[in-house]
Amino acid sequence: MKQIKWVLLLSFLAPLSTFAQDWHIGGFAGISNYSGDLAQQRVDMKYTRPALGLMVKRDINRYLTLRAGLNWGHIAGADSTNESKALIARNLSFRSVIWDGHFIAEFNFLDIYEKGFTPYVFGGIALFQFYPTTKDSLGNTVPLRRLSTEGQNLAEYPDRRQYALHQFAIPFGAGIKVMLNDTWTLGLEIGFRKTFTDYLDDVSKTYVDEATRLKYWRGQEAVNFAYRGDEVNTKGITPGTYPADGTIRGSDKNKDWYIFSGLTLTYRIGGGGMFGKQKFSSCPKY
Repeated sequence: MKQIKWVLLLSFLAPLSTFAQDWHIGGFAGISNYSGDLAQQRVDMKYTRPALGLMVKRDINRYLTLRAGLNWGHIAGADSTNESKALIARNLSFRSVIWDGHFIAEFNFLDIYEKGFTPYVFGGIALFQFYPTTKDSLGNTVPLRRLSTEGQNLAEYPDRRQYALHQFAIPFGAGIKVMLNDTWTLGLEIGFRKTFTDYLDDVSKTYVDEATRLKYWRGQEAVNFAYRGDEVNTKGITPGTYPADGTIRGSDKNKDWYIFSGLTLTYRIGGGGMFGKQKFSSCPKY
C-alpha cells in the first residue's frame, strides 16, 4: 500500500518537475530621486544622486518572477535652487541616505526564453530607512530629526508625533529586460516608492512658536534650523525673521516619494527545466 502511495505521489509530481523554478542573482546601478516639499517640480532632476543594489530572483513561471533586493541611494533637495522667490526665501535644505529592502513581483508580458526580451511591470512592499540632515553655514552636517523643527513630541503640539526613521513603502514601476545569453539578463527599469511619511525632508506642516516652545524645549539650534530665511543672501531676496506660530512651512496634503531608476544585470544559477536554454541553445546534431 505504501508503495502505491509513493507511485501515485511521484506520478503527480513528475509533470511539475518540468516547471523547475530558476534562480537569478544580480545587481542594480542607477540613480535616485525624491519628490516632496523641497522640490518645486514633481521631481527635481538637479538633485539626482547615484544608487546601487543587490537582488535575488526566482522564476515562478514564464510570466511571473519574484524578487528580493536591497538598494542604497541618496536623496536631496534645497530651496536655493527653486524658481519661486517665496521658496528661496524659506531657504531650507536636506539630504538623506536611503536603505531600501524590498520584496516584489515582476509580471512579464512576453516569454523571455522564447522572445529573448520582455517588457514588465512590478509591485510589492519595501521597508526603508532614512535620516534627513542639512549643512550649517560652515559645512558641518546637522541631523534634523532630533531638533523637532516642527514641534514633534512637544507637549504643546500633541498631534505631532516624532516620525519614525524605519517605515514601509509601496514600490511599483516598469522596465524591459533582454537576454544576453543563456545565463545573463540585462534590464532597464524605473521604480517609484510611495511612502506613508511627509518627513523625508523634515518639512511637512507649520512653524511652531520660537521662544516659549521650540527654543525652550530644544534649544537655539532647533530654532536656527527650523527657519533659515534669515541666512538668505541672494540678490533680490531680503533676509526674514522667524515666522509666527502656525505660519505655513510645508504642505502635508501629499506624502513624500523616492525613486530608483537604472540598469539591472542578473545571472541565472537555476536548473533548466521549463525555462531551459531555448532561445540560445544550439541546433540538434544528426
